[in-house]
Amino acid sequence: MAESPHSLEPYHSEKKAKLRAVVRKAITRPVVKAVVKPHVEGQENVQDLEGAYIVVGNHSSHLDAPMVFSLLPDHMTSKLATGAAADYFYRKRGISKLTSLFFNTYPVERKGKPSPHPGRAAHMTSRLLQDGIPILIFPEGTRSRTGEMGAFKSGAAALSIKLHVPIVPLAMHGGHEAMPVGSSWPTLDHKPVELYIGKPMWANDGEDAETFMARVKSHIQAMLEQQTAWPHEA
Repeated sequence: MAESPHSLEPYHSEKKAKLRAVVRKAITRPVVKAVVKPHVEGQENVQDLEGAYIVVGNHSSHLDAPMVFSLLPDHMTSKLATGAAADYFYRKRGISKLTSLFFNTYPVERKGKPSPHPGRAAHMTSRLLQDGIPILIFPEGTRSRTGEMGAFKSGAAALSIKLHVPIVPLAMHGGHEAMPVGSSWPTLDHKPVELYIGKPMWANDGEDAETFMARVKSHIQAMLEQQTAWPHEA
């Protein structure tokens, strides 16, 4: 029997998680380390993290997702899922299979873009979180053209509040310099990149999504400016 396109089973599959671990160890991690010089800090902040949570990071390069899925601790990336544009990554079966294998993706429809599977991704982020699957979200919605952080949309904070799951702030530095917007491949000078993993954050009592997301953004900005996973905030 064919698997329902709405099924969440693939995101719980131990077989697929093990396969992604092999791909990560044998392909994506060595490739990332071959093109950049990575430094990861803050693993202690998430060592006991399990179940559903939302990884929220700044977004300045096509290297961001490969770095997240290659360099975060294995217990985070074994089931971590992220959305991918349905009109691009899910139009061709081969591309969708590879994208799903490397990044555990699910399709999301972009405004004004035709989808090969209309309605398939409706509420998928919420469904996965409710089913215990952690999610990666770039709340800027698109890559920064300058390397500076843009405005953060509040959707991740709204989900965190509604579903009672924490946000893990992730600050990434160096991706824009290693692979600027418009480049099809990283620079050849092995530039340094840093990933700072912050402590899981929860909304305060009565805090709305916009205020919570502003606090998450401020924390990410502090990690970037102070180059540490344990920033001092004003």
